[in-house]
Parts: sequence; C-alpha cells; structure tokens
Amino acid sequence: MLKTAIVTGASTGIGKAIALELSKSYDRIGITSYHHPEALMDTCALIRESGTDCIAVKGDCGDATFVQEFVATIISSWGKIDTLVNNAGISYVGLLTDMKIEEWEHLLRTNLSSTFYFCHAVIPHMVHEHAGQILNISSVWGEVGASCEAAYSATKGGINALTQALGKELAPSGIAVNAISCGAINTNMNRCFSKEELMELEQAIPYGRMAEPEEVAQFASHLLDSPNYLTGQVIRFDGGWI
Repeated sequence: MLKTAIVTGASTGIGKAIALELSKSYDRIGITSYHHPEALMDTCALIRESGTDCIAVKGDCGDATFVQEFVATIISSWGKIDTLVNNAGISYVGLLTDMKIEEWEHLLRTNLSSTFYFCHAVIPHMVHEHAGQILNISSVWGEVGASCEAAYSATKGGINALTQALGKELAPSGIAVNAISCGAINTNMNRCFSKEELMELEQAIPYGRMAEPEEVAQFASHLLDSPNYLTGQVIRFDGGWI
C-alpha cells in the first residue's frame, strides 16, 4: 500500500532533512514552507529524484485557511495521509520586554498554531483510516525554558503538552502522536549567534557538538518505524545537554 506523508517547514534544515529521509520509505510526500520558496522547490526536486512523488506548495502554516486547502489538495491527489510531521517554526532571541506584541503573535502562529491547524485538518482523515502517525518537532526549551527565549520556550512547551494530550486522545483510534525535543541543531536558526557563542554552546554539550539536521531526520524515521504503542511521548535528542 502506498505511504503518504506531510512535512511542514521543509525548505531547509530539519524539515528538509526529514522530507529527504522519508523519501527513502514513502511513496508520496507533501511539503510546504513560506520563507524559502526556491529552496522548497529544490527539496521537491530531490524527493522526486529519489523516485517519490512530491507536492510542494508555498504557504503560511500559521494561516488556518492555507492549511485546510493544502491538506485538501493532498487528500484529493492521494486519498489519505499516513504521517504528519509538524516542523515549521521560527525563533526569537531577546528579552521578553523588548518583544513586540506583533512578534509574539507571529511566533505563536508559526510555531504552535500551525501544529494545531495541521493536526485539526489531518486527524479526521487518520481517524477514518483508524491509523496514522503525527510527529511534532519540539525543543528542550519547551521542557526547561531558556533565558532570552521565553516566548519560543512557551510555544514549544505548548507543543509538548499538545503532543501528550493528543497521544491519549487518539490512541483508541490507532494513531500515534509523539514529539522530538531537539537540543542544539546546526541550522540557520542559529545565525543570530556569533562564532564564539556557538563554541561556548558546543562546549556545554557533553557530546561536544551540535547535531546535524540529518541526524534528527534519521531519529525521526526510526520513531515513525516504531509500533504505534509508542505514543504521547516527548523524546529528548540533545547529546546529553539538558
């Protein structure tokens, strides 16, 4: 039976790596991103080169109407969705008191509301099939919080709580919901830090370095290969950092 996945925020970094990793075992992958449309199409081309069909659409995952339309496109094209990977996200580094209300609302929509919107749109189709997997990409800051990343930490904490609650809610329908709590990953999200700051960060990680997006992708693939009895879990992937 043909397997179908959706990966959000798939133009660069973790999302791109997960989409490419899943192309090894999935037959059809729908991807979306907002800020890097050309990179999104590059990801789509690489997926198709692997022999996997791909639908790539630029759009704002924090826009409920776009999410509904994107999911409807996937269903009308392929009939079902086996796996949803909620990866779309942005960061904000700075004092909470320096943050503009508009920045908070944008962060909330992009990180947390997008996860809700995609779950809300996809779950009915999974319930109909009595099968499916949802994997949310979160952060260790959602577990312990980070100074100068209070708003970001709050959105990831929300994702963790949503994961745990949905794991219980959807287990009777045979649907697994889990999250990867990422530590420091070598992506563009770290561009705000200096070389010296990144070196200090890596020195604080017992493993001695940041993880590469491809390592997160490999771990994500392993989780998605697990029995659906594994559900409602927030699993840390941080090199022993926290």
